Amino acid sequence: MKTRRFGRTNWKVSEMGYGMWGLAGWTGSDIQEVNKSLDHAVSMGCNFFDTAWGYAEGKSEQILGGLIKRHNDTKIYAATKIPPKNFTWPSKSHFLLNDCFPADHIIEYTEKSLKNLGVEQIDLQQFHVWEDAWANQDEWQRAVEKLTQEGKVAHWGISVNRWEPNNCLQTLKTGQISSVQVIYNIFDQNPEDLLFPLCKELDVAIIARVPFDEGTLTGTMSYDTTFPADDWRSTYFVPENLISSVDHANALKPLIPEGMDMPEMALRFILSNPDIGTIIPGMRKINHAANNIACSDGKGLSKDLLDKLKLHRWDRQPTEWSQ
Repeated sequence: MKTRRFGRTNWKVSEMGYGMWGLAGWTGSDIQEVNKSLDHAVSMGCNFFDTAWGYAEGKSEQILGGLIKRHNDTKIYAATKIPPKNFTWPSKSHFLLNDCFPADHIIEYTEKSLKNLGVEQIDLQQFHVWEDAWANQDEWQRAVEKLTQEGKVAHWGISVNRWEPNNCLQTLKTGQISSVQVIYNIFDQNPEDLLFPLCKELDVAIIARVPFDEGTLTGTMSYDTTFPADDWRSTYFVPENLISSVDHANALKPLIPEGMDMPEMALRFILSNPDIGTIIPGMRKINHAANNIACSDGKGLSKDLLDKLKLHRWDRQPTEWSQ
C-alpha cells in the first residue's frame, strides 16, 4: 500500500482509505463479513477509515471502534462526522448555522463519537454538511478551538455537499480546517477548477469520496437495476438519474484497458491525481477490499487515457433527489 502526506497534519495515510457508510444501515451488510473485510484492509496497509455518527446513528462508529481495539498495535486514523442538528442531508443555502451546528451540538456529538469509537481523541472530526455562508461566524470556530485545546479532536474537516465543491472555499481560508472531503471521480471533475488549487495553496488535505459514483462506475448497473425500499439508493437512482447514469457508464466501456475493469479504471483515475490525499471507497466484502487496495501500486493511468477520460466530465447540479 502506498501512502501520501495528508496535508498540514503531516500524517502518512494510505492512499486507499476505507469508506464505512455501507457497513451499517444498508441492505446486504453482514457484520462478520464486514469485520473480516476491515481486518483484511488493515493487514494490507490501510490506515485511514472514514465513518460518521449519521451512519446508522453511531453503529458504524462502533464498528470502527472495534477495529481500533482489535488492532491496538497499529496506528489507525479515525475520521468521523458530526450530523447537522436538523438531521437534513444535504444542507440548503437558507439554513442557518444554528439549524445545523450550534456550539453545544458540536460538543455533544463529538462526545458521542468519542464514546462510540472508544478513543480519547478523534483524529479527524468533520462537519457532515456545510454552507460557506457560515465561514466567518464565531460560534462554530470557538467550539472547534475548545475541543482542540481539550485534546478531544486533533484536526477538523468539512464534507462538502454533493455537486457543490466550491461551497467551502471561504471556510478553508479561516485556517480552522485541515481537510476537505469531496465527490471526485471520472464524472465529477469540477473540484479541479477552484477547490483543488486552493487546497494546495493552503496545504489542506483532500479526501476523494464516491469514487464509483454510488455504483455507476462499477459498470454493473443497468436500466433495470432496482434497490429495496429501505435502501437509500432507491430514492437516489430515480429513473431520471438511473437512465442517465447508465448511459454515461456505457460510454466509458470502450475505454477500459485490456486486463482492467471499470472499478479499477475509476480508482486509478483518481490515484493519477497527486493532489488527492486518500480515496474512501465503500467496501463490505473481502474481495472488494483486496481489489481496491491492489490499485495502490504506484501505477497511474496513461496520459492518453487520462486525456480521453477528461472528456467524460459530467457537471451536475443538486436536485431534490441528489441528497
